[in-house]
Amino acid sequence: MSNVKRELSQEQSEEILSTLKARFEKYMNRHEGLEWAKVQEKLVTNTEKLWSLYQMEKSEGEPDVIGYDQELDEYIFCDCSMESPKGRRSVCYDREALESRKKNKPENSAMDMANEMGIEILTEEQYRELQKLGNFDLKTSSWVKTPEDIRKLGGAIFCDKRYNTVFMYHNGADSYYAARGFRGSIRV
Repeated sequence: MSNVKRELSQEQSEEILSTLKARFEKYMNRHEGLEWAKVQEKLVTNTEKLWSLYQMEKSEGEPDVIGYDQELDEYIFCDCSMESPKGRRSVCYDREALESRKKNKPENSAMDMANEMGIEILTEEQYRELQKLGNFDLKTSSWVKTPEDIRKLGGAIFCDKRYNTVFMYHNGADSYYAARGFRGSIRV
């Protein structure tokens, strides 16, 4: 975790709350039966998580509420940009992969960026659930949390949607492409 101060100015807080509210109201199909007032109440009392949502928005993830966990009383936000967030592309999978590259290293890794932002990379299962809410990554792909047994062998997995089907693929964890980023989630 970096030493970045995870606080927003009053103006930034108002800006992200306004953006999130507008998106919440525009895409009610993603969170039927949920009320914005209750979501906002949680957000204003969780300033560090609001900061993380601001980071998701800044990197063009377009976070939105996609669920509610009644047992834990938490709203689930996820990147809902049509394509993998522009501000999080051209990254390899994790720090180990980044350090293993001898030349042409990317600037960062997906796991490090997610950690810096205070969010979790989607699992394959979460990615497939997201795809039930719309058509995402029709031209791009997104790294997803890789099982340890695959990662130990140098690989990492990513997903996309083509031909109206969600595909999961593999690559070397040190690979990176202009059309591959990652999607994240956060619970508030």
